[in-house]
Amino acid sequence: MNANEQLIQHFYTCFQNKDFKGMQACYADNAIFNDAVFKNLNAEQVKAMWEMLITKGKDMRLEFSQIKADEKTGSAHWDAYYTFSSTGNKVVNRIDASFEFENGKIVKHTDDFNFYIWAKQA
Repeated sequence: MNANEQLIQHFYTCFQNKDFKGMQACYADNAIFNDAVFKNLNAEQVKAMWEMLITKGKDMRLEFSQIKADEKTGSAHWDAYYTFSSTGNKVVNRIDASFEFENGKIVKHTDDFNFYIWAKQA
């Protein structure tokens, strides 16, 4: 496993352990995050997003797999299982993540999932 694959592994292991500070440490100061809900978050905003999701998502559980990376880019698949707080509905969100790296940190993180399927569950 190369250094960027280890970084992705560490990121999702921290996520599983609800260690948002460990997740936050994986991002560069100039990082950008995007998904279907959160657009163009800067590093401070994405760090705050993970803190919020972990502290509010009491029953969140996740599984991750398919970690691949080279010197510049990487990817992983992860599945999140949680209760949507506004409705009490159980949600399973299947997500493909892509990453870009610089100096051992994540500088770009994009999570891709089917918004329609997610919204129907939520």
